Amino acid sequence: MPIKIIYFTVNGRPERAEFPEDCPAQDVKDLFRSAAEAGPHDILKLYNPKGSIINISPGLEPNSPNSCYKLEVVAADCNSEPLGAELAGALGFDLSSMEKRLQGLEKKILFEAGETPAVVYEMKKQVDSFQEKLESVEHLSWLGLFKDLSETTHQPSPFYHKRTLHKTKDECERVQEKFLQMSSLEVSEEVRQYLKTPTFDNWQWEDAEIMVLLQVMYTDLDFTATFNIEPDALQHFLFEVYRRYNNIPFHNFKHCFCVTQMMYGLIWLTDLRSKMDSTELLIMLTSAVCHDLDHTGYNNAYQVHPGLYINARTELALRYNDISPLENHHCAVAFEILEKEESNIFRNLSTEQYKRIREGIIKCILATDMTRHNDILNKFKSILSAFDFTNKDHKDVLMMILIKVSDISNEARPMEVAEPWLDCLLQEFYNQSDIEKLEGLPVTPFMDRDKVTKPSSQTGFIRFVLLPLFIELANLFPCLEQHIIDPVRKALDYYTEMEKALERENQNRAQSENGTKHKESAGSTVDGCAETGPDALKSDVII
Repeated sequence: MPIKIIYFTVNGRPERAEFPEDCPAQDVKDLFRSAAEAGPHDILKLYNPKGSIINISPGLEPNSPNSCYKLEVVAADCNSEPLGAELAGALGFDLSSMEKRLQGLEKKILFEAGETPAVVYEMKKQVDSFQEKLESVEHLSWLGLFKDLSETTHQPSPFYHKRTLHKTKDECERVQEKFLQMSSLEVSEEVRQYLKTPTFDNWQWEDAEIMVLLQVMYTDLDFTATFNIEPDALQHFLFEVYRRYNNIPFHNFKHCFCVTQMMYGLIWLTDLRSKMDSTELLIMLTSAVCHDLDHTGYNNAYQVHPGLYINARTELALRYNDISPLENHHCAVAFEILEKEESNIFRNLSTEQYKRIREGIIKCILATDMTRHNDILNKFKSILSAFDFTNKDHKDVLMMILIKVSDISNEARPMEVAEPWLDCLLQEFYNQSDIEKLEGLPVTPFMDRDKVTKPSSQTGFIRFVLLPLFIELANLFPCLEQHIIDPVRKALDYYTEMEKALERENQNRAQSENGTKHKESAGSTVDGCAETGPDALKSDVII
């Protein structure tokens, strides 16, 4: 029987595997798992000499010691990973104990029923399917070659309250290593096209993968070639950006990606490449990447509360004289990153080019301060009827409108993508209002968990902020009607219905409570009358 000989490395250690050509697939996977000293729940990835992921199967092409495959363990048993253990602990689960209990229950059912019920078989089938999915290299491939883009798990990152505000060194190093391993690999055309659409689902992608997708945006818009952005500078820049976004529920690195991805999608949808020059597009994309750097989860209203100068967070208000302290800080952190030679993506530009880009980025990021919303929108409205793409002032206002739209664009996404983001935002709002109450400060009304509900927070915002802004942009670019206006209108209908349902529920509860109180009151009257005898009760009833 023909024997296949496969040469590969594990952690830099050369290995050689032999197996028959008709060897079962599971045996081949077990062979490689053994070579990697991996556990039964660990996930393996095999790379060919070109860096592409290949399937571990009997179909592997034989090779030579000079063209070794590379085998890696890319994920470990959930019990050995800090987050997995933390997740289990936080939820109050002892996974080992739970498994024993399930085995005991299965034996008990078999003993009492005489046979295993069909429902147990179905549950075991689902568990096996889930385990196979977790262990499948193809499904987890970030390249998108095998990732099922229609299948999603819409979960915000868990336990922000249990994590340090700033990312730890270990956390950053793990993500950086993954990113650098992936950064030179090819992203599938399907993912490239999907990345240009407002329907893109951020919840499928890890932070390292997100950095690769951001890299794709700079490459596909020809920024790397046009501005001579070297790959190592771009990678260092994206990593530093990732590092300087904090572990908070909403204004985190994934939010940075969503805003940038929407900006990227708008550039393609409106064909801005034919209407604006590359420098202006570079300003908009980079502004989106940097627009919330080092956000701590507290808004400008909190920063400028009087009498709080001893609070470290309000050093920003002192530094920037209460004028857009957060947005000024985001700009400052962006240019701190760009001051470093290794992360300066503009290091090959002329002084004039850099000056123009710096001015544009500052203007765009400061435009994300919502206290300036009406001024910017009204200015855009005033020039809309005579908008001129050769007029720099007109384009400057458009750039500010585009980053504003991108910044608050979650409701333009599919509901299953957008709603988890609303949960994250409300969590951040509630955190701030809780702190304000503890410190005896005026509570920001739209953040008060005792007054704000999910639907009430959205209906007013969509009706009076989102739609007016989006509609004006669509007046300049009618093609956006179906892409961003229609989904926002559907979101408004959704939350309006939710608000009505909540009101009905509150009314029913109030009526039920009133009815209970009335019965208790009537009962007290009857008891009181009974003490004076039947005649007295009869008299009261007649009256």
